[in-house]
Amino acid sequence: MKNIFLTFGMWMTVSIASAQTFTSYTTTESETWKTGKVSLKSSPVGKTVLEMNGDEQGVTFRAWGTTFNELDWDAFNLLTRDEQDEIMHNLFAPDGDLHFTHGRVSMNANDYARSWYSCSEVSGDFELRYFNIERDKRNIIPLARAAQKYCPELQLFMSPWSPPAWMKINQDYPVLSRNTNQQDPRKDYVLFMDDGKAVDPDEMKLLGERNGVFPRRLAMQDYFIQDPRYLQCYADMFCKFIDLYAEQGLPITKVMYQNEAYSYTPYPGCAWTAEGTLRFNNEYLAPTLAEKHPEVELWIGTFNTNRLDYVQKILDDPTLQKNVKGVGTQWECRYNLPEMRKRYPNLRFMQSESECGNGNMDWKAGEHTFMLLSDNLGNGCDEYYNWNFILTDNGASSWGWTQNALIQVDSKTRRMRYTAEYFAYKHFCHFVANGTKMIGYGGRDNEEAPVVVFKRNGEYIVTAGNFTDEVKTINVKIGGKYLNMQLPAHSFNTFVEK
Repeated sequence: MKNIFLTFGMWMTVSIASAQTFTSYTTTESETWKTGKVSLKSSPVGKTVLEMNGDEQGVTFRAWGTTFNELDWDAFNLLTRDEQDEIMHNLFAPDGDLHFTHGRVSMNANDYARSWYSCSEVSGDFELRYFNIERDKRNIIPLARAAQKYCPELQLFMSPWSPPAWMKINQDYPVLSRNTNQQDPRKDYVLFMDDGKAVDPDEMKLLGERNGVFPRRLAMQDYFIQDPRYLQCYADMFCKFIDLYAEQGLPITKVMYQNEAYSYTPYPGCAWTAEGTLRFNNEYLAPTLAEKHPEVELWIGTFNTNRLDYVQKILDDPTLQKNVKGVGTQWECRYNLPEMRKRYPNLRFMQSESECGNGNMDWKAGEHTFMLLSDNLGNGCDEYYNWNFILTDNGASSWGWTQNALIQVDSKTRRMRYTAEYFAYKHFCHFVANGTKMIGYGGRDNEEAPVVVFKRNGEYIVTAGNFTDEVKTINVKIGGKYLNMQLPAHSFNTFVEK
């Protein structure tokens, strides 16, 4: 009997010791996914950034996703079949790197389509006799099916960038004229109704300084025609789109009425007022979905503004709160997340589009993405969607933007490389799965060294970045001990309890 107790005691000692050991994963610009071992210590080294007591409730994470676009499809098709399979395995397979299970598609063209198109090109076709997804069948659906091969349970969420042009007051797909579209510049004044006052050409700058209030001025009228026939027809389009995708074996499980209603774009877009937003969602889209597709969740978004008062003007509506499951946030709206979570505890929050960068696809872009992952997850987003996952060269769009991707393809040599942003995602996606709880965030006071703490199956996961030129030594207190983390200069790090 004594030997049994000794053996049990030895097992308990080993078990506790192993529970205090973490495997570390570190990525720098020169070396990716370097592994090591770290044990909890009884005393701290460096600054304590978080203290975990073990009773934190946290936010339950749901899903990772990316977007299926035409220009992604073009880049994908430059590669060999083996390379394509490698990519889709790494992104979507349960034993891959990123564990994506969700995808995003747009109804009608978005800004990473080859050109403008819509599913309804016949003006006045309120019966939707000519509504179709033929272009999606050629360019979007094959890409989604390539992902579905490795993730059979793939789910999609959909939002339009622009309604069909015939349903808009300017009868065109953009909001504003630019040399990349054919819209008559004389129409620009209708956005702000300011008798021709020039629209600030920097209003829609994607990079550089976008400090302060965005947008600086709000649209004075809805670009979607506020006629009941048009509004009902548009709601019916959502359901028709869901039907046609289902016929292709691709389930759409969430919809949002508009991508970035506060971006006044030269590419496909549509400005909406708060009044128009509530009218369409409450009176048309919500009841139509409830009747025809009750299994599909209605979310509100995507919000890309830090004008919290305007967001609240929409979200405070009690009918809307009953109709929607959650909120899609992008870009500047992340600054609203702490207050939004407090004000709307019954709503979920999704990061519906990670920022797209400037086409450099360099290490600095990876650091920015690691910070965005930390901040959005740390502030309670339970789903997170990457934008383009594969692009050629500098990621140029049909409307003149250059943007980043997780995988870059040289269009001349047809060679691919995984960018720093791919590894920024891997440091989160590889370990933070459905059911993992986000239980601690180091906050926004130190974006050069963001730390997030997760818990999965009783074990801790800690992500930590260091974007400075010096080694940083910081710690997280877990119970009565300390996870002392020595973070190399310019590094991504994950510590997983083993």
